[in-house]
Amino acid sequence: MATLEEITEGMRERVGEDSGLDATLKFDFGDDGIVFVDAASVPNTVSNEDEEADCTITITKENFEALANGELDPTTAFMMGKLKIGGNMGIAMKLQSVFS
Repeated sequence: MATLEEITEGMRERVGEDSGLDATLKFDFGDDGIVFVDAASVPNTVSNEDEEADCTITITKENFEALANGELDPTTAFMMGKLKIGGNMGIAMKLQSVFS
């Protein structure tokens, strides 16, 4: 399983300079930590700070990896309760482009 550092670095690569999300986003892995994406400004930044975000996605690291690898469909994961979305649902929907 990937470490928080590896996941953070992977998100940096996916997000790039300008992901087009135009918002802040937080992945909450519970006790395993946080990945905070600031895509509201360019260049986009990714950190492990626990900051206020426009959208928070609560998910286990295992499910996040399955999602990132294309093994888990985001809609299915949401319906099955494997990921929870807080805040702006539209931002979560835009993530499809970051993960595809």
